[in-house]
Amino acid sequence: MSVGLTPEQALRLWHDVNLTMVRDDKPDLSARQVTLLLTVYLQAPPHTVRGLAAKLGVSKPVITRALDAMGKLDLVNRRRDANDRRNVLVQRTVTGSLYVEYLADMISERAGGLPK
Repeated sequence: MSVGLTPEQALRLWHDVNLTMVRDDKPDLSARQVTLLLTVYLQAPPHTVRGLAAKLGVSKPVITRALDAMGKLDLVNRRRDANDRRNVLVQRTVTGSLYVEYLADMISERAGGLPK
């Protein structure tokens, strides 16, 4: 899916979005954490630690560390799967939903201000 940005515009948008994320008072997430968060919020549940690790191509401990940090910020929750106690389910939160909405609005705003 192409949105008609030149490579320079795409990089400028990425820069502007990241700069805003660094400067604002919202949680300062790493690229891995943002990718994990968007995976949880943009793709249909259920999400498990094992499944997210496979989807992102990283180890389960990498996912666990990212979820630990994001859990402290109330962006996601984890709980054991009642049907299979070996699985840990990753769940959305209201705070996380609001953060993803903020990201979407901010990206849209920055994209609208790109030079033509």
